[in-house]
Amino acid sequence: MRRVILALLTIAVCWFASYAAHAAEFNLPKQVTAGKEFSVATSGSGDGVLVLIGPRAISQHKVRLGDAISISDEDVRAAGRYIAVLRAGGESNSKTFFAAAGKPGKLTFLARPSRVPAGKQDVISGVAFVFDQHDNLVLAPSEVRFDLSVGGKQSASRAVTTKNGIAWTRMNSGSTQGAAQFVASLPGAEDEEATVRRVVQQVAAEACNLRMRAQRTERAIVVETEPVKDCSGNSLPDGTIVTFTEVDAAGRSTVDARIKRDIARAELPLSDNAAISVASGVVLGNELHMGSGK
Repeated sequence: MRRVILALLTIAVCWFASYAAHAAEFNLPKQVTAGKEFSVATSGSGDGVLVLIGPRAISQHKVRLGDAISISDEDVRAAGRYIAVLRAGGESNSKTFFAAAGKPGKLTFLARPSRVPAGKQDVISGVAFVFDQHDNLVLAPSEVRFDLSVGGKQSASRAVTTKNGIAWTRMNSGSTQGAAQFVASLPGAEDEEATVRRVVQQVAAEACNLRMRAQRTERAIVVETEPVKDCSGNSLPDGTIVTFTEVDAAGRSTVDARIKRDIARAELPLSDNAAISVASGVVLGNELHMGSGK
């Protein structure tokens, strides 16, 4: 009789354990915020293990069924799909949930090119990628501000809403040559990583209103430009080539001269009747006619 009772008790214990394991349940939110702790409610009795399988790591927690499980921020730092597996009494129960990126907190900013002519439209491009504090790309729409300034004077500014975590813009270069500060920032964010600066060097554009004068000497015709500037008034850099061309009955003579302190100067052969022109790149200047009596 004693053996029968022990056998029945053993069967009852095994049945209860099986029932308890089958009854072990847990509830998860469908979505949480990456990098923020949350709790998981469980039911049943006894001990178990909760395993979290995420995009970057796997974590394990010993649990007491019936109590809430605290999931730390370190366990869900990465945004993406997670699988939670509760093991108890030889049985397993799994569920999935998603961790979404937190609020915008960081920027990665690319600016191209590093050198542009002044006063040109849509020559500077910028791309910003928005991340939360745990380096997750923020897919929800957010605002990025782009500012361009030279010498502390703002030349362009605009706000762009991200699409899939990316904001893109084109800017006109400023009218003044110099090192332009191209800045991308997250409005309202206080972290230093929420503002990124890039330097775009603005240089003088092509020559504008190119003009020269000529003077006959005993040995040559001396030609000299007026100060060479672009259409915004920026001086072209020293070393820029200016081409002087003389055409007369003897043929064509060409001299390339470099700008020095805003002016290019050259000597052309003497001629009784010559047409002299000046150019810088594709820009043509005025034309002069030199005769024997001039």
